[in-house]
Amino acid sequence: MLVLGLASCRKDNSLGFTPGTGTPTITSVHTLSKTDTSKILRTITSISSGGVTTIDTIGFPVNPAGFDSVTVTGNLQQYYVIYGKNLGSTTNISFNGVTAYFNRALISDASLIVQIPITVPTSGSAATNKLVVTTLYGSVTYNFTVLPPAPTILTYSTNDFSANSEITLTGQGFGSVTAVKLKTTGDATTIVSQSDTVLVLKMPTSTATESQLLFSYTSGTSTASATSSAIFNDLDNAYQVFTDNYDNGWYSSSWGPTAISTTVAKTGTSSFAATYDKGDWSADGFGTGGTGLPTASYNYLSFWIKGGIETYTLYLTADTRGGFGNSDTSTPITVPAGVWTYFKMPLSTLNLQGSKQFGFFIQGPNDQNETFYFDDVVLLK
Repeated sequence: MLVLGLASCRKDNSLGFTPGTGTPTITSVHTLSKTDTSKILRTITSISSGGVTTIDTIGFPVNPAGFDSVTVTGNLQQYYVIYGKNLGSTTNISFNGVTAYFNRALISDASLIVQIPITVPTSGSAATNKLVVTTLYGSVTYNFTVLPPAPTILTYSTNDFSANSEITLTGQGFGSVTAVKLKTTGDATTIVSQSDTVLVLKMPTSTATESQLLFSYTSGTSTASATSSAIFNDLDNAYQVFTDNYDNGWYSSSWGPTAISTTVAKTGTSSFAATYDKGDWSADGFGTGGTGLPTASYNYLSFWIKGGIETYTLYLTADTRGGFGNSDTSTPITVPAGVWTYFKMPLSTLNLQGSKQFGFFIQGPNDQNETFYFDDVVLLK
């Protein structure tokens, strides 16, 4: 009887409290912390073994700081505290239907600490604005809005465009975008399709040479804006050597076999395919019978290259750099195998003014023939 009596007084679990058996309720949601970005300085005094005293004044690092504030909105990947009753037996917490992880060691019968998953939808029909807590004794639904993140580009199909061409952006926060413009000119793009993670744009006719994108988007009941870190080039306003074909009187001027490929392209429908035969140390590129590259009016040589079977170093060569050939190794570029890589080289360092023949040579290749694909070879202002 004594043993039975002691057993009946034991907690229902090892959490240190007895969960309530009633229907769960939520009374409020609170922020757990905020980022401390204060500029308060600290002074550090150090004394070396030789007795030399050094005094440094530095800023505190950016750290989270405790911050308790009632809220009905939340941000992806941030932590929040849910307050209520009968929460101790919680088995599931979800935001807009997406289950959120929570640590049972950090709960009580009156509170839960939870992080909003990055995968929670923040726009469209899937954004139900509902927080649901499920326990062993029922569930409770609470109106709670997960705010969309600022539109952020992680990758893009290309950073080169012409009027009416389309580019595809992948990232986050695109579902709430209402408009996209070129930041430098204000020219509006057309949104072709969008989701939280993918945005397809038709690009405008513009006077821009290059521009960031300016996004307008909704965040809760407010309108906000964000600027892309990526810069996009308007090829219509560039000096073109090769885009979908040879431009401005340029042609292939190469030691090895070249062709226009219609099966591989970064932008548009074709690229310049240059094959470097094994062991030839050949130089492949472009030539013209005209006046040459007008570099004085432009700032950058810009192009995409898709690499071959192996990663290689290519070297810029030109008639204005001591002769078009395979001896000048002063301007190397590394081309990763099998992927498109973008290059934007300052013309001020290249000595290409008036060049009538330029391209790239390779020391080798040593193992097999290699084909590189060049696209959007242009000069940018």
